[in-house]
Amino acid sequence: MYVQIDLDGPAGTLRVSGHELPTVELVRAPGDEPDPLIPIGTRAAARLTLTVDGAPARIRPGRGRLLRRSYRVDATVSGTRYRLVPCSYVESRLLRDGRPLGTFESSGDGTADADWAPDTEPTPLDRAVGTTLAAAFGTGGAPWWDTATNIVAELIP
Repeated sequence: MYVQIDLDGPAGTLRVSGHELPTVELVRAPGDEPDPLIPIGTRAAARLTLTVDGAPARIRPGRGRLLRRSYRVDATVSGTRYRLVPCSYVESRLLRDGRPLGTFESSGDGTADADWAPDTEPTPLDRAVGTTLAAAFGTGGAPWWDTATNIVAELIP
């Protein structure tokens, strides 16, 4: 199934669409200088608006700090809960209502590649929302011990 991803990081807009997919849009509120390390430009939920086929949905990105799981992104669409959470240095796992669906990989350049678990049948909504979260925030993250080691190494002259 073809997925079209249109990301304009500086403008703070992302649109995911495709044949038989719902159109998902994520928009950053104007006014702030975008964070260049985050494809959509911010992890502040109050600065983001998520819609699916024009209907409002809820998005709550984690703060993205020391712990890998702090890079998780939660979205609720029509009562369905999605979570994208790093599971390796480069991949993040997509869960629907707590059940794993597959993994995504995105380097933050407006692309997102999905690897669906063999025992799942992702819906068009799963595909569109997962792609949106991966493209908007990137995927993967270092484990806490790796980050802590790097911080300590920086402190040693």
